[in-house]
Amino acid sequence: MELVERLEEAARKLRDAEALLITAGAGMGVDSGLPDFRGNEGFWKAYPPMAKLGVSFVEMADPWWFERDPSLAWGFYGHRLNLYRRTVPHAGFKQLLEIGKKKKGGYFVFTSNVDGQFQIAGFDEDRIEECHGSIHHLQCSRPCSHDIWEAREVTPDVDETQFRARDPLPRCPKCGSLARPNVLMFNDGDWIPHRTRMQSDRFSRWLQGLSRKGSSLAAVELGAGKAVATVRMTSEAAVRGGKATLIRINPRDYDVPAGHIGIPFGAVEGIRRVVESMPR
Repeated sequence: MELVERLEEAARKLRDAEALLITAGAGMGVDSGLPDFRGNEGFWKAYPPMAKLGVSFVEMADPWWFERDPSLAWGFYGHRLNLYRRTVPHAGFKQLLEIGKKKKGGYFVFTSNVDGQFQIAGFDEDRIEECHGSIHHLQCSRPCSHDIWEAREVTPDVDETQFRARDPLPRCPKCGSLARPNVLMFNDGDWIPHRTRMQSDRFSRWLQGLSRKGSSLAAVELGAGKAVATVRMTSEAAVRGGKATLIRINPRDYDVPAGHIGIPFGAVEGIRRVVESMPR
């Protein structure tokens, strides 16, 4: 099928579906100007001091740093928290939200991103699952309890030449130990998952409700790579059986199972092209 035909078919499926699932990986945020951490080159370009240390993203995104070097750990996560707060979500977020709001069966978002961009763009908090947690929520680094709290009152003071945070660093209000983001890191045995599990339960109930009613579903997947394939697997599971179509938008990895649609663009361009192809 030629690209124009794929765009038109995707547009028809998106228009006619009774419900919309949006699944998103790291590529969704790149078009908003967020850094791409794929490969050491992208990570080190965004965080030059880590290149000098020879520390990869996988090594840096480890809770061990909160014990070994709290200033560096909060420099890294504090910079990201501040960056995500001031980043304006690209136009594709609004376009998908407007489509989702009109669906009889509603919409849901499943994302591996911790940046909170969907909430910033106006998506309903109760219609989002963040499978890796959220940088906008904190927990105790010990942890002393299962408490999770919002980071709204925390604004880390980060020296962006060294990517180190200055004192005072965020603390657990219960025990006074160092706080950390409620984000699932690598080698992370202390992540508190109950907020994400509640989101997952809501997502499962929504899908089950669509299945019971026999509702048609369009799943639009954006910027989800193969290295950590959680988002891709979730998309494919959601459209398995029933009246469902996967529209995979990805500049490189846009291959899809038979009967579904791959669109070879980045997130903002792919959404725009599909929306422009929708019949008036």
